[in-house]
Amino acid sequence: MNNLKVGYAKNNINPPLGIAVCGYYIDRFAKGFVDDLEVHAMVLTDGKTDIAMVGVDICYMVIGLVDRIRAQIEAQTGIKQENIYLNATHTHTGPDMSYGGMSADCATNALTVRYTEFLITRIADAVKLAQADVKPARMGFCVGYAPERVAYIRRYKMKDGSTMTCPPINDPNIDYPLGKLDQRVNVLRFDREGGCSVVLVNYGVHADTVNGELICSDFPGWMRKTLAAALDGTACMFFPGAQGDVGSTHVNPAPGDMNDTEISFDNEMKSPGMARFVGRALAGTVLQVYDKVAYVDVEDIGVYHKTMKIPANVPAPEDLPLAHKYKELHDAGRDCDIPYTAMELTTVVAEAIRMCNLENGPEYFEMDLTGVRLGSVALVGIPGEPFTDIGVSVKEAAEGFDLIMPCALTNGSYGYFPMKSAYDEGGYEARSSKFKAGVAEKIIAYAKELLGDMKG
Repeated sequence: MNNLKVGYAKNNINPPLGIAVCGYYIDRFAKGFVDDLEVHAMVLTDGKTDIAMVGVDICYMVIGLVDRIRAQIEAQTGIKQENIYLNATHTHTGPDMSYGGMSADCATNALTVRYTEFLITRIADAVKLAQADVKPARMGFCVGYAPERVAYIRRYKMKDGSTMTCPPINDPNIDYPLGKLDQRVNVLRFDREGGCSVVLVNYGVHADTVNGELICSDFPGWMRKTLAAALDGTACMFFPGAQGDVGSTHVNPAPGDMNDTEISFDNEMKSPGMARFVGRALAGTVLQVYDKVAYVDVEDIGVYHKTMKIPANVPAPEDLPLAHKYKELHDAGRDCDIPYTAMELTTVVAEAIRMCNLENGPEYFEMDLTGVRLGSVALVGIPGEPFTDIGVSVKEAAEGFDLIMPCALTNGSYGYFPMKSAYDEGGYEARSSKFKAGVAEKIIAYAKELLGDMKG
């Protein structure tokens, strides 16, 4: 028996010019627009349980901001806060919401304070509009495969024995990538009676293909509008998969790879043209499988939570003097006095900030995994940026489900979740992570427990 009903809506969430732009440990301020930032919302119900699933064009959302958004959604719609699945697309050309969970008198940027209130309202409004749009629906699913040139493992073992994230293009010291891609693109399709169809796409790659000081939704925006143009009466949402160690830069470019793009300060291929390429390529993957989804009845739906306790990566006392020095130089705008460049500079700055922030603990972090069960399909929401192998391991726990969709940056962001081996190898993600080695393996174990709870 199929009891599923689905509503859909979207809203524009463009910030004001001058607002701080998120990412890279450098100051950037919005000077214009490449395209619009949006929030996309679905409300799903089986007549007993209501779930809101929301995708927001933003780099990440701190826990305080997530709490405020969920509270506002519940106030406007009656949907319980614990039944809200809030996901960031991870665009690196959106507003910096680091202060989004603070009260106005605690934040340092007046534009951010005002925009935060606007953002919360627009997200809650989108969910309310989706709730008013609920219609009987059937759900289908399929798995496609992304084409070459869309994604690459971005961590490399170098010939000198070191490990580097995003090494320079054509660097002769590059030896081999440290990991294996998961090119599976998960596709959920909802066909609604008397309303648009909605396709939810889940794939693991950083939405970091643009750079600069122009606001842009990055490749998720291109993917959405390409699919909307190709599939009349269809809307698209994007939830990033396990993408912590995956980017879109080919370090040994083939002919054509540099078309309509350029090399950024951090050694990556970035431009609006690169976003267009990745978005169109992923849209093409969806189009290949869209008409061949397997439809399944959804008798009931549910939301599940698992609280994780993860040890913090507290610094050794002997490492703190240099960490404080690098942080002080960075805060003073004197990165030129730190003896590194490009991604190596980003790595040591991020590591120094992590050490200073954890100088006095805490010993542990507690955070939630969020599971959504839609009949025989499960979504596992992870509050940060998991490495590819986390997503692969979660997908392998598929007994009892037809499809498992690991989703990064869901209901908060605590940073990177590297595999244990990455801590020995080095690189930006592991050196900046606020968690001790073993965090990935703990998340996998907790996720498997969560999936066990979900299938009953």
